[in-house]
Amino acid sequence: MDTVPLDVIRAPAAAMAALDPVRSRLLAHLREARSAGGLARELGLSRQRVNYHLRQLEEQGLVVAAGDRQWGGITERLVVATAHAYVISPEAMGRLAPPPPDERPDRLSASFLLALAAQTVRHLGGLLARSRSTGKPAETFAVQADVALASPAARAAFARDLAEAVTAVVARYHDERPGGRVHRLVVGAYPLPPAQEQPHD
Repeated sequence: MDTVPLDVIRAPAAAMAALDPVRSRLLAHLREARSAGGLARELGLSRQRVNYHLRQLEEQGLVVAAGDRQWGGITERLVVATAHAYVISPEAMGRLAPPPPDERPDRLSASFLLALAAQTVRHLGGLLARSRSTGKPAETFAVQADVALASPAARAAFARDLAEAVTAVVARYHDERPGGRVHRLVVGAYPLPPAQEQPHD
């Protein structure tokens, strides 16, 4: 299995494993293949403790074997993380996962947009899982843009014009004849936090 740039954690047990402080440190160091001994030296942990946590991560499918290496007259088993970074799907929260956004009628609320984003992560997690099992690419596309809006009135006008433009494009291309595949289009906008509060991306 090749390491991917980003993957979605869908199972509660896998989420718990990834969020454990020691295991999250191990995952961060396993973007490239390493041995338990090498990790123990890098992190200042006992090899026994590292091996224990690596087994837990392997059981959850977050770490996989990556061959062997000769070092100091011994053969070391190498492992690597399945992804460079992870997103935890809301489905890992079980009953605490947000409901479908259709159950939140206020489309101008942050709660609705957050529920929509959560649903998108859940759908993409399933799409990536199917892509791996079938060997077919996950065909997606996305657009991101920043727009400065001078006033609440400009925000309302922008939202109206954008909705009309999206509706027109969807109507132009929507085709219900058999053989096509339905795609989910998500459009949302939110104020960016001040520059000093923004995460580095």
